[in-house]
Amino acid sequence: MSSRSRSETVDGVQFDRVRPLRRPGRWVSGVIIALVVIAVIDGFVTNKNFHWPIVGTYLFDPTILRGVEWTLVLTVAAMVLAIVLAITLALMRESDNPLMAWFSRVWVWFFRGTPVYTQLIFWGLVAVLYPRISLAVPFGGPELFGVETRSLYNAALAAILGLGLNESAYLAEIFRSGFSSVDPGQADACKALGMSKSQTWRKVILPQAMRIITPPTGNEAIGLLKTTSLVLAVPFTLELTYATNAIANRLYQPIPLLIVAAAWYLSITSLLMVGQHYLEKHFGKGH
Repeated sequence: MSSRSRSETVDGVQFDRVRPLRRPGRWVSGVIIALVVIAVIDGFVTNKNFHWPIVGTYLFDPTILRGVEWTLVLTVAAMVLAIVLAITLALMRESDNPLMAWFSRVWVWFFRGTPVYTQLIFWGLVAVLYPRISLAVPFGGPELFGVETRSLYNAALAAILGLGLNESAYLAEIFRSGFSSVDPGQADACKALGMSKSQTWRKVILPQAMRIITPPTGNEAIGLLKTTSLVLAVPFTLELTYATNAIANRLYQPIPLLIVAAAWYLSITSLLMVGQHYLEKHFGKGH
């Protein structure tokens, strides 16, 4: 039982007063958790091996701030590319055209089945594998137009492509499941009302699917933010992890610079989680 009764008499009428049961276990466990948290914080703050003065010195260092800026640029650009590709792939997967459905399946199979680090290395070697991009007549015909790959291709573009294409495979499955969650009868009703396919998708299907799509997409965005630490494979040397590693190697102090990187990643992730919360709240209206 969650409560117990005690009889009381008011103006000659007897009432049963309900009083909550005492739960000393809650207080004991709360005190234990509080003590553990205090001990952990004290261990971090008072341990001189963490070199907190170095952390404070480099937390807002211009090199670190430039790394934070590039990390955000890579995350946003790759996520936009991934979302556009994922919506396209999800629609292709549901298409009546077997070639388009097959292409979507192969895309998802390949990019989900190979490590993102390997993919980033490949995108970094594109200029080596294809030193010149040209338009020519097939089977050895004359070149109509050509340009050196390095004049159009750089490490930042390679990093965005590598991250975005890999992420698109995961988002495609998330979007497909979100679209499938909407009752097909609603599309039929829209058709009966004379709405076009684009109107049906924009005004009926997509708003309802967003309730299912938003939570896992937010998680993928947070994961993509941390995956940017792998773009050294391109190689791209301006993002946050490389910046902190470069300073740590110069100072021979890896621990405080790791703390700096972790603090920035945690701050950005926290902001993304707040944004995700409000998006979920917005698209969850009525449920």
